[in-house]
Amino acid sequence: MANNLSTGEHDDQRRSGRLFVVSAPSGAGKTTLCQAARRHLPDLVYSVSSTTRAPRHGEQEGRDYFFVTEARFREGIDAGQWAEWARVHDNYYGTSARFIEDHLAAGRDVLMDIDVQGAAQILRRYPDAVTIFIMAPSMEILRRRITARGLDSGAVIDKRMKNAETEIACRGMYRHVIVNDDLDAAVTRFVSLLKGGNA
Repeated sequence: MANNLSTGEHDDQRRSGRLFVVSAPSGAGKTTLCQAARRHLPDLVYSVSSTTRAPRHGEQEGRDYFFVTEARFREGIDAGQWAEWARVHDNYYGTSARFIEDHLAAGRDVLMDIDVQGAAQILRRYPDAVTIFIMAPSMEILRRRITARGLDSGAVIDKRMKNAETEIACRGMYRHVIVNDDLDAAVTRFVSLLKGGNA
């Protein structure tokens, strides 16, 4: 019995966590799916990115993002602090390499919610990451969803739609693609992937 316990402890020490990377165009429902996954999988570690953009209404420091100045972010680039980083919609976004690696080494699964530029960088550094792309059923529906949020001007919406076309063209880079047509079905599929089904 003592030997079995020792073996089990040794296996636990050797097990690394899994890294899940999810991307989507703005308005495809990625945030909603990630929030649902975190309710279903409370032990899942959600990677909180840093950004130079201003907080939106209701966003909290350390929960939604770490809000940093552009100067501080650039210092992080020079120091090799970011596992991935990108300039998106005129702001910088990045993820701490130490945050990811500490959790994976401790055997915890990590979920990253990042754009396609960041996902490409992550795959170069972590080729075993499980990548998931979320998309709306059509560009028309995507535009309606973005407009309905009431957060952006017409010019910003047009820019987001143009960026969405570029992002959707990169979906072949991802191991899994979920079309968010029916939210309940999309949540079920997403959570299944995070649990290890077809990963």
